Amino acid sequence: MAPTVSTTQFSDPAEVTEFVVNQGNGVKGLSETGIKALPDQYIQPFEERLINKFVNETDEAIPVIDMSNPDEGKVAKAICDAAEKWGFFQVINHGVPLEVLDNVKAATHRFFNLPVEEKSKYTKENSLSTNVRFGTSFSPRADQKLWSGKIISVSSLSLKLNHHSFGLTFASEFTNQLYHSLDLYMNKSKTIVRKLLEYLGKNLNVKELDETKEPLFIGSIRVNLNYYLICPNPDLTVGVGRHSDVSSLTILLQDQIGGLHVRSLASGNWVHVPPVPGSFVINIGDAMQILSNGRYKSVEDRVLANGSNNRISVPIFVNPKPESVTGPLSEVIANGEEPIYRDVVYSDYVRYFFKKAHDGKKTVDFAKI
Repeated sequence: MAPTVSTTQFSDPAEVTEFVVNQGNGVKGLSETGIKALPDQYIQPFEERLINKFVNETDEAIPVIDMSNPDEGKVAKAICDAAEKWGFFQVINHGVPLEVLDNVKAATHRFFNLPVEEKSKYTKENSLSTNVRFGTSFSPRADQKLWSGKIISVSSLSLKLNHHSFGLTFASEFTNQLYHSLDLYMNKSKTIVRKLLEYLGKNLNVKELDETKEPLFIGSIRVNLNYYLICPNPDLTVGVGRHSDVSSLTILLQDQIGGLHVRSLASGNWVHVPPVPGSFVINIGDAMQILSNGRYKSVEDRVLANGSNNRISVPIFVNPKPESVTGPLSEVIANGEEPIYRDVVYSDYVRYFFKKAHDGKKTVDFAKI
């Protein structure tokens, strides 16, 4: 049921923050009040709004790679080339059953359609587990200009817990179904995740993901369920602002609505990533850029707001362990290549990212020498 509030109360930005963030209604609740115009605090600066007008004016397209190709060497080369030249690519025939993907998308819609009082049980303040978080945007107080709806973020640690332990947080028939959908989704995705990282690692002279490399490449995993709301004035804002992921690798499942755009390294143009049924969108994160000493590129991406449809996406973030020290791999600089990044404790890097608003690729400068 839509929140029963008067839309006139949103003339004051403080009242918007109170309703969206403090009361836990989120952008979804704001949208459901039936507002006809975007509150001022969600309107992007003029230079950011200009981007919205030009995102589709390019013939460029990120690579689409068929993982079922029997020539594994050709597949590996295509992946590594895409990681260097684009930082983004799509994979098809990746081995994760379509039924698993469809179930996760359906569960995501069902979760975000729960009453606000149900969803609010999983906010930072109320959640019984530090590994399950429900919130607005990346950093709602820093990113007040994003029409980004809500996310629920679940760590792989939560999914490793037994059913009863997890049930302390997801204590209903529906949320137990969500648990099983996410558990199956992440387990079925492990093979493709490891295969991608092995291809990328071997191209960096990392022979195998052993106990010394695994904490850096695949030390922790988190899955987000993202929900982007219909926006009354989509040209004035964005769903997610310009940023690059802090992960080593991100595996994104998107629906058929579209809206994800990435910055071309070759031209600087914004390129739409069209939904391909059954595909994953793969992107290099900042951690992998640092580990590869800049050979692989994390690039800016953004999500446009939509004026006619709600949109969901389900990314899996593959990260170093929080306590890992990330820096150029010894295998990369063994031949005398000068390191361009310093060693950084990964948790420090992540904290730096989340304490500020979206600002494109500036986060990676934190690790530059």
